[in-house]
Amino acid sequence: MANVTTVIDEWLVKDLEDNSSINVTVEAGTELGNSGVPGIQVRCMGYIITFEPNIVEQWAYKAGKLGLTEHLIEDKSWIHYDDQYAKHYLVLGDPLKAKVIVKTRSSKPIAREYELPFVIE
Repeated sequence: MANVTTVIDEWLVKDLEDNSSINVTVEAGTELGNSGVPGIQVRCMGYIITFEPNIVEQWAYKAGKLGLTEHLIEDKSWIHYDDQYAKHYLVLGDPLKAKVIVKTRSSKPIAREYELPFVIE
């Protein structure tokens, strides 16, 4: 069976400095990752972040080692500037959540969270 995706959310944050915007699309998928299980994908700034049990388990482990409740996914975040960014997090807890924080030069940080459709051991 092929992966079936459904758009959960689409939003953008405008930058009034240059009339650009940062767009975010969040999709639920029926078969993601090596295990082919339900999860979500976040598309933003040319990055695709796939939240599926195998990688989420690794991120949760790293956060736990450091005593964190949120794990910044640095290699999938656009964080080159302090005044504009797109940060992606795994939020630990029950339920697990994906979190996106977007800021442009002219906006305040805007954050949204999405529950993950699975649990990890």
